[in-house]
Amino acid sequence: MMQVVGSTTEQFVYVASKDRRFNINEILVIEDRVHGDIKGEVVETTSFNRYIPMAGVRNGFVDRNTLEFMRQVGFSIEDESTHVAKVRILDMLTSPVEVGSSVRLPAFDEVRELLLKKGPEEGLTLGTILGTEEVSKGMPDELCDIAYLFEKGKGILPQNGVPFIFDYQAMSEYPHIGIFGGSGSGKSFGLRVILEELMKKRVPAIVFDPHFEMEFNNPMEGIPDKFKEDFTAHYEVFTAGRDIGIDFTELTQEDLVNILRASGGSISESMENAIRTLYKRKDTFTTFRDRLIDLSDALDLGKDRILRMMRDGGMAPEEVARLASYQALIDAYGNAVPYSGTVKAILWRLNNVARENLFLHNIEPILKAIKSRKTCVIRGSSLWVLTVFSSYLIKNLYSRRRRYRDSEFSGEAVEKFPPFVVATDEAHNFAPRSTPSPSKDVIREIAQEGRKYGVFLILATQRPALLDDTITAQLNTKIIFRTVRSVDIATIKEETDINPDEAARLPYLASGTAFISSAITGRTTAVRIRASKTVSPHAINPFEELERDYSSENDRLKKLLLSEMPIYMGNLRSVLERVNEELGMTYTRDEIVKVLHELVAEGQARLEKTPLGEMVSEVIQ
Repeated sequence: MMQVVGSTTEQFVYVASKDRRFNINEILVIEDRVHGDIKGEVVETTSFNRYIPMAGVRNGFVDRNTLEFMRQVGFSIEDESTHVAKVRILDMLTSPVEVGSSVRLPAFDEVRELLLKKGPEEGLTLGTILGTEEVSKGMPDELCDIAYLFEKGKGILPQNGVPFIFDYQAMSEYPHIGIFGGSGSGKSFGLRVILEELMKKRVPAIVFDPHFEMEFNNPMEGIPDKFKEDFTAHYEVFTAGRDIGIDFTELTQEDLVNILRASGGSISESMENAIRTLYKRKDTFTTFRDRLIDLSDALDLGKDRILRMMRDGGMAPEEVARLASYQALIDAYGNAVPYSGTVKAILWRLNNVARENLFLHNIEPILKAIKSRKTCVIRGSSLWVLTVFSSYLIKNLYSRRRRYRDSEFSGEAVEKFPPFVVATDEAHNFAPRSTPSPSKDVIREIAQEGRKYGVFLILATQRPALLDDTITAQLNTKIIFRTVRSVDIATIKEETDINPDEAARLPYLASGTAFISSAITGRTTAVRIRASKTVSPHAINPFEELERDYSSENDRLKKLLLSEMPIYMGNLRSVLERVNEELGMTYTRDEIVKVLHELVAEGQARLEKTPLGEMVSEVIQ
């Protein structure tokens, strides 16, 4: 029997039981005489008995009035175990819950609308809802075995609870997702699961992959056959500077300013004015760079010196032509760009980008993939390259989508471009809170305006406190994994509706467990993220890698030496030649002697003295 005890409000009650322990996050039904059946969620629990007398009083969980009421209704607190739960009311009430009301577990149909907004065919199956193990026993078959779980050391586990299915189509009203969590919390794992689900729904996405881990062609070991999925046709991997890049001839002045700002930190007002003055529409990289070089040389010489040199004569025709071109450049640009230092600073930034081969390619492969409703994984040789390229790519794709949507009202003939998602890990590097970033402005614009045009963000970071405030405030769904830093927890408390009890649990959440705070669900839900169907190429344990990849050479050497035995220590030349030829290595005599002694120490060989000197022979087991 479970019943409401002690003081109650419209928001919280205490429920006590003599024989049943309560589970965090489970749903209970309170049978109130006035309000009818009320749903509530367990947010805190405790148990006490005669061996731990009055523990609930000491820790402040329940007060003495509540304990006295429990005694009056038949709880023998000093003699038997008693279980108490603090329950948050999920219904909107206008008056407190009646004390003494009976409490029971719900049937699945009673809480289906509360727990599930969409079915698996319409939403993203992200995991299982904690505390729903018992209520899930009444689920229909289509909700069973769709969210297998994973636990390190145990592998794949069966679904245990009601699946959490995210209504991604509601992002048209409540856009953008934030994924927060510290190292090892399951944050990247959660991002992978969301991307797998988006690929199943054929939602186009751009994924910036700073850690080279967003591959989806390696299946998770041990998952049931019916849970497996082949994503190879639904995503492509591109590397900036190798497969894709920036088409210089398509740049606007604003694009070029942003790219050069990204390449070398801040840009002064004089530099920005110079870029806008010197860059001509449809310039090639070579044309623009040569103009900068020539203008810099001309400004170093100075107009007066150029005129004197031309008057003095005695120069070859090509030198006269060069000086004439310098004079023309000064006449054209000298007033707007009077100092060669400004031009050299622009040239330095331009060469920074060019060195990464970003101007040798274009984004046509990405455009083709997006129009085919694929996920595009974008990589770079460094985080710097990725942030520089992202500033150009995101703005370009967003502009295409925006122009197409606006054309539907203006009547302008514009090529169709589909809605899409922009996702990235390490989001605080792309849109930092207090420092400039090449991509921050366009990400901020999408955060504020993207919903209208069908462009959405999924931003994952270990440090939510370092993410731009404006962007954080626009993330209507926040998936919060284990977080330890107090400053990050403070940011999460400010930006979500998690209660103090949930915030206190953040540093202790198990890996893969998260609070999902969303305007779409209307409440914070504790979720165990499902097993991903694919694994990162970095998923192998580094110590397993050490055994697999780096002990093999020594093992091969030992095996070869055993096959050559008996070996006389005084005559190793022939053995050394065969070993180096067979293994393609350059072992020295001393290294071979060391390994032979290792074999003796391991009991695989024995060392004997013979008339011909010391001999090593194999021990036959």
